[in-house]
Amino acid sequence: MLEPSVKRTVAFVDRQNLYHAAREAFGYTEPNYDVLGLAAAIALQQGWDLTETRFYTGIHTRMGNADWHRYWTAKLAVMGRQGVKVYSRPLRYRNRRVLLPDGSRFAFLTAVEKGIDVRLALDVIRQAINNQYDVALIFSQDQDLSEVAAEIRTIAAERNRWIKIVSAYPVSPTTRNTRGIDRTDWIQIDRVTYDACLDSRNYRRPNAP
Repeated sequence: MLEPSVKRTVAFVDRQNLYHAAREAFGYTEPNYDVLGLAAAIALQQGWDLTETRFYTGIHTRMGNADWHRYWTAKLAVMGRQGVKVYSRPLRYRNRRVLLPDGSRFAFLTAVEKGIDVRLALDVIRQAINNQYDVALIFSQDQDLSEVAAEIRTIAAERNRWIKIVSAYPVSPTTRNTRGIDRTDWIQIDRVTYDACLDSRNYRRPNAP
């Protein structure tokens, strides 16, 4: 298989996974990254040609959490204007009960993403079949995607094509899980790179730019 001199790259961003990795590595309590900027920075470091960035997230409903609903509605709108392809679905809510040390029970509402990882996986495979990239740059450490990586290798062999699949994720001395997705190449994002791609917009303010 001939390695292309220009490597067309599509970035697939798992919002929840990237956020939790950045929170553990760098202590940030909001998803404060500029999605397009971060994808472009990693592609530039590797000498790849970023052709598309895709973003996958669940979002709170207005009733479930008005602040986060407003935040993500504004942020996704900006991404769309930047050319990022966004896939979002409303979060689902469940009551969760825990047993307290005094024997009493406490119930609270939890939000759960459904179908986001499946859609990301399907898009990675579909675009490989349609020859839309040479490099799949996945911002995630979700090991469920290792099966996708195996499928991409099969597609590459069947079509006699050079395809690379990469797992990119933040790391620091506080990171407990330093592994990328199995069967992929790993790119560990340091704080200097991450901080150069922060999004300074205030999405919590109504009508944020």
